[in-house]
Amino acid sequence: MSRLISIVIPLFNEGLHIEESLNKIETEVLKTGLNYELIVIDDGSSDDTWEIITNRKKNYPQLKAVRFSRHFGKESALCAGLDEAAGDAVIVIDGDLQHPPELIPQMLFLWEHEGYEIVECVKSVRGQEPSVKKLGASTFYTLLNKLSGYNLNGASDYKLLDRKVVSAWQQMGESNVFFRGMTAWLGFKTTRLDFTVGERAAGNSQWSLLHLWRLAITALVSFSSLPLRIVTILGAVFLLVSIILGMQTFYMKFTGAAITGFTTVILLLLIIGSIVMLSLGIIGEYIAAIYLEVKRRPRYIVTERTDVR
Repeated sequence: MSRLISIVIPLFNEGLHIEESLNKIETEVLKTGLNYELIVIDDGSSDDTWEIITNRKKNYPQLKAVRFSRHFGKESALCAGLDEAAGDAVIVIDGDLQHPPELIPQMLFLWEHEGYEIVECVKSVRGQEPSVKKLGASTFYTLLNKLSGYNLNGASDYKLLDRKVVSAWQQMGESNVFFRGMTAWLGFKTTRLDFTVGERAAGNSQWSLLHLWRLAITALVSFSSLPLRIVTILGAVFLLVSIILGMQTFYMKFTGAAITGFTTVILLLLIIGSIVMLSLGIIGEYIAAIYLEVKRRPRYIVTERTDVR
């Protein structure tokens, strides 16, 4: 009996090219001869994405679509896709064709014949991405590797996950989701495929620098407590420096060698004040993450779906 493959496609304002993207993805899946389902998650699009999907559904029984009540973000859309998937293996792929669908048969071969439980597609060339984003991505992944020990350099959301991996994923109940990091944390038998990021089928990327910054902060806070330990280390260092300076000040005072002036005091106040504010900011990020987790709000809310349950 042929096994079922689930293809999860998160979308946000992709109406200009969604038909072309779905056709290319479906063409590559059909080459494998396996049963499949296409699971499309509309992350609260404000264009005609949902209308195009529902019209397509009339002629494609393999298509299952879910629409969010608002824009919850790509990480939430990925969570919904994994929750909806019923396949023995699940492939997550972007709907803008920057993840080349041509890799799908190879991913399935590695899963079906080589026994890999995670097939991770890695960006060997980042394509036409702006230099600022390339530099930011490199800095972020280097920092994450140093703080958490996970090497995600070049990592993408383009992955194949075996059913046992998906089941393990669903046991993690975080509200702050970082898909790439969480799948790396799971372990399992993993292999990598290199790919060159393609050009978008149409339109512009929905990822602004602000969105990328928020994702980076979520990832760092979720996967490492080292920044909090750095705050403690800095506090200890400045305490030691304060003791040394205090002893020096008393010595100079009692020997009559004290020099009138506030330069040293002002510099120390500026340095210590900056460190204190930075430390409070780091602690605040962790408190904010705890705040979001303890509320236990759902990762997403579904307002429409093409298959009524």
